[in-house]
Amino acid sequence: MKVARVKPVSNEETGRKKRVRDADATMARILDAAKKEFAKKGLGGARVDAIAEKAHANKRMIYHYFGSKDELFQKVIESAYIDIRSAEQKLNLDHLDPKEALERLIVFTWDYYLKNPEFITLVNSENLHRAKHLKNSEAVKVYNRRFVSMVKTILDRGVAAGLFREGIDPVQLNITIAAIGYYYLTNRFTGSVMYERDLMAKNALEERLKFNIETIMRLVGA
Repeated sequence: MKVARVKPVSNEETGRKKRVRDADATMARILDAAKKEFAKKGLGGARVDAIAEKAHANKRMIYHYFGSKDELFQKVIESAYIDIRSAEQKLNLDHLDPKEALERLIVFTWDYYLKNPEFITLVNSENLHRAKHLKNSEAVKVYNRRFVSMVKTILDRGVAAGLFREGIDPVQLNITIAAIGYYYLTNRFTGSVMYERDLMAKNALEERLKFNIETIMRLVGA
């Protein structure tokens, strides 16, 4: 019986793979640093020097990998949307009762906003620029279509089971789910002053989530 000889990996091939790994790691650090900088200061106020310093890289590398500050911001906002849409898909809602599936989506959206405050500020920044970066992202559009389809499936199953009323637009429903959490958190500082209560206190957050769930369930109920 002949034993197959394993071809040794050349130094050149080993070096190439290491360079690829190093490049991937560098880009990941740059994107993470850029997300924090853009979320804190917006596209206009963010400095490439600051991003490079936080990423332990240099400006030349940023321009080499991403082209420009505008293109870097586009990659950051694109990654932010893909992250939330990917996480939503991983909820695996198809096996749940329609009402339970919708409630889990509401809770997920609220929790995601709380755990990822940069997402809200990045979206605010992109809206100031009239979504000019998202317009160039086909990937985000594909992920969003999948999400809308997922919500539509939940609604269709709920209608078939006599739990939800007919004619609900999945896009409008998602906008409402996002809005009742997004507005609350975006205005948490001014709201706390105006309404003379700490909107970010533990009991206030729990009360708000309960209100969000009840509001959406009444909205879709048959």
